[in-house]
Amino acid sequence: MRRIQQRFLVGFFAGTLTAALIVTLALGTVTSAATRYEDLSLFSSVLRIVRDNYVEKVDEADLIRGAVRGMLAELDPHSSYLDTRQHEEMQIDTKGEFHGLGIEISKRRDGYIEVVSPIEGTPAYRAGIRAQDQIVGICPTEPPKDWPEPCRTTKGMELQDAVALMRGKRGTTITIRIFREGFENPEPYTIRRDVVKVVSVDGRSLEPGYGYIRIRSFQERTARDLERHLKRLHAEADGPLRGLVLDLRDNPGGLLDQAVRVADAWVTDGLIVYTKGRVESQQQEFRAQPSGEGTYPMVVLVNAGSASASEIVAGALQDHHRALVLGSNTFGKGSVQTVYPLQDRSGLRLTTALYYTPAGRSIQEVGIAPDIAVERELSKTSVARRKLREKDLEGHFTQKDATPEKTEEKETEPSEEETPGEDEGGDLQLTRALEVLKSWTYFDRLRTAQAKGLEAAEEEPPIRAAEAKP
Repeated sequence: MRRIQQRFLVGFFAGTLTAALIVTLALGTVTSAATRYEDLSLFSSVLRIVRDNYVEKVDEADLIRGAVRGMLAELDPHSSYLDTRQHEEMQIDTKGEFHGLGIEISKRRDGYIEVVSPIEGTPAYRAGIRAQDQIVGICPTEPPKDWPEPCRTTKGMELQDAVALMRGKRGTTITIRIFREGFENPEPYTIRRDVVKVVSVDGRSLEPGYGYIRIRSFQERTARDLERHLKRLHAEADGPLRGLVLDLRDNPGGLLDQAVRVADAWVTDGLIVYTKGRVESQQQEFRAQPSGEGTYPMVVLVNAGSASASEIVAGALQDHHRALVLGSNTFGKGSVQTVYPLQDRSGLRLTTALYYTPAGRSIQEVGIAPDIAVERELSKTSVARRKLREKDLEGHFTQKDATPEKTEEKETEPSEEETPGEDEGGDLQLTRALEVLKSWTYFDRLRTAQAKGLEAAEEEPPIRAAEAKP
């Protein structure tokens, strides 16, 4: 009877605890629902007060979209609401073809828009637009109806808004006001829009056997274009390819799947990148497939403008010891955004995961430190300007937030080098990369000859790799 009674009591208490848990969960659900209702009631109250009492008549739809933008801005710098126009522009960017001027732009610290570079052969290039020109004003042929004046300053203008204004139908014109060193005042440039095809990959032979590939961004055709350029370089090489420079400087990123495919061209086995998010579908691993590329030496060029997908590629090649990374610290964006299309053809860009290199490193905020640090050699007329990095953005995830547990992250101090390694006197970083490749291949052949008991006669002498900081 005692055993039976004890079992009953245990069962009784268990039943009591279960009932208490159910009541607690139910109360928690009710409380949570009540909190959500109060929040929505607050939003509704504010919306009603603004609508009824603001000094001018307001559009409720604009207010709600503005509230959505504000809500997403509270999360992190890369989550945002994309209106119909911005959503379409983003899709155009990933396809790599649009009607416009043909310039790459960035945001200056003073709030104005700056030309990173005009794309060769485009209307902007033909009109004489130069790298580092400041676009201080935009004057569309048909200004938006809400503009009080025909031109608008770019100070404080969002990059996406500037891009949308400068794009338009082929054959239409637009005037942009340019200020550059040597100008007393901004000068107008009227440019006729045309079809602009953004070539995300280009390449050439540096010397017989040594190739160069530059990837500007990761678009839908990037991996396919890379394969085409590699085939051409192999065909042009005098025998097997002896070395390759992969230039990812000022590459802002793009499509994750294209970054994985690009890294997979040289990584033959193991992880390329993995992601971690709160939702199970965001816990993903991307692994390499057997590759047809050889094991020739590689150097990857990076700088402060190398971000996101370009950091994934550089990190994978560095962790697998497939390439040496040369240049300066990268941007430090270690997060993944997913774009959700909405009913009215607008979109929601939301940070859904953080990504990690094959060795388990998060590069969030700290970026990828180069194996060989080489700063840009400035000309007498150049002025160094510090580029923004992830750590400079308000509300960014910190390295502490992103670093997995039990993983020690090497602390790095980003260099103050601010511009690509290209200048009037030549491209110092590319020169150093070629020197590294030549030294690398020389010593590889020397070791092979010594292993075979042969003399390494008639070999080209080693070239000093770099007067660079380790």
